[in-house]
Amino acid sequence: MRGARHALWAAVAALMAAACGGGADGGGTAPGVFSSSWGDPQNPLEPANTNEVQGGKVLDMVFRGLKRYNPRTGAAEDMLAESIRTSDSRNFTVTVKDGWTFSNGEPVTARSFVDAWNYGASLRNNQRNAYFFGYIEGYDKVHPASGTQTADTLSGLKVTGPRTFTVRLGQKFSTFPDTLGYVAFAPLPRAFFDHHADWLKKPVGNGPYLVRSYTRGFMMSLRKWDAYPGPDKARNKGVDLKVYTDSNTAYTDLLAGNLDLSDDVPASQLRNVKSDLGGRYITEPAGIIQTLAFPYYDPRWNRPGTEKVRTGLSMAINRDQITDTIFHHTRTPASDWTSPVLGTDGGFKEGLCGDACRYDPGRAKKLVQEGGGLPGGQLRITYNADSGSHREWVDAVCNSINNALGNDRACVGNPVGTFADFRNQIAQHKMSGPFRAGWQMDYPLIQNFLQPLYYTNASSNDGKWSNKDFDKLVDRANAESDKAAAVGLFQQAEGVVRDGMAAIPLWYQNGSAGYSQRLANVALNPFSVPVYDQIEVR
Repeated sequence: MRGARHALWAAVAALMAAACGGGADGGGTAPGVFSSSWGDPQNPLEPANTNEVQGGKVLDMVFRGLKRYNPRTGAAEDMLAESIRTSDSRNFTVTVKDGWTFSNGEPVTARSFVDAWNYGASLRNNQRNAYFFGYIEGYDKVHPASGTQTADTLSGLKVTGPRTFTVRLGQKFSTFPDTLGYVAFAPLPRAFFDHHADWLKKPVGNGPYLVRSYTRGFMMSLRKWDAYPGPDKARNKGVDLKVYTDSNTAYTDLLAGNLDLSDDVPASQLRNVKSDLGGRYITEPAGIIQTLAFPYYDPRWNRPGTEKVRTGLSMAINRDQITDTIFHHTRTPASDWTSPVLGTDGGFKEGLCGDACRYDPGRAKKLVQEGGGLPGGQLRITYNADSGSHREWVDAVCNSINNALGNDRACVGNPVGTFADFRNQIAQHKMSGPFRAGWQMDYPLIQNFLQPLYYTNASSNDGKWSNKDFDKLVDRANAESDKAAAVGLFQQAEGVVRDGMAAIPLWYQNGSAGYSQRLANVALNPFSVPVYDQIEVR
């Protein structure tokens, strides 16, 4: 979330290992520092412009916000927030803890948050996560759906003291404070605004790590910030994030002692990983779902009847067989559009998809025919080819669909070389058929699995699906102060997604990682990301 750079990286890695003596040393990393596999992020590392996993990993090490999600439970807990108070779920007063600074010495103040949020919301700055500020009053002026921006700042944000600010939302949103651990809401230092180009080359944050260097296509080096004031200080001296364009190569380097941690164990290695690594392999449920999304900006996929085609395709996919034979039970067939990690109280409703997610080749073929057949006569499932696992499961999905439809060319894979290129094509609305659309939760709320993906013009609604009934139910759920009632409304909205088969849910994903003998206390959080700051180097 990487083709041509693979040969270069392999050559450079070999030279590094030779220069450092090779062996089981993490590829020549410094004492107390460990190496981990990584992929270049799509965009420069601005908090409000990063909505993919690789960039998010770095920002979660470099920044701390008002809230932080507990690395074991996922619960939203106060970090820089001394308090967030409200009496009506619409007006909030935020007090920032005293004593926090950025790594360049600047104090973290109320202004650090308000300026950052105004920057992220502004249409002028074209930030991918701007939508997350859409709840705040005045968003329609700083980021209009059409026309010209008429305000520079959100009217709902007011600095009321060095460490206090108020937030007024456009409507009630009872769980708004729980969203504030998402990286888009991170504070920014004045250096970000005054020396923006320099900041992008070497981001300055307020988290437990400093960015020491970054060479795109090669490596980002992070080092422990000794003066970090938070309770979650790094238990190691740093992390070298090495760019891999193939997860199989990363796994091979892990076994060879040239890498300390790989958090993307390829599907082709799952049958061997326990014998290869023994107790140095972990797999845990995570808030991740894999889906197939569709380009609704293409009229062929947005005409009446195509919901039958999409439902038929869903029923043509043998999820049980694929998760068993390819993923060796590190995936679970999906029966809704969220994640079991939420729990039933949090909104997970097992079986909500019903028959539409059960393998039924006869019914599948009939529905596709009733819906007018495959748009364009053939499915081309687009995916990024820099992970071997994607190629395997896409081929398996196509084989299942082809068998159900009785046509061995009904579905084919359409690989794109790197994750960055893949995401750029999606952002430019160049998809002509279904495409891989995995979702890793930003925060553990059912709202996060639905609104960013399916609400009209939402930030991660890459296929541009739109449904007024869905939007109304989400609005009502957000305004509901009773959690159980809100969850019920969100589940009704999820039913609208089901009825239109806005995306095909495939499986829930476990996080997985393998690590070297140099490391201890390795764990994955509920987002499937290694808890880097707690890893110890022997």
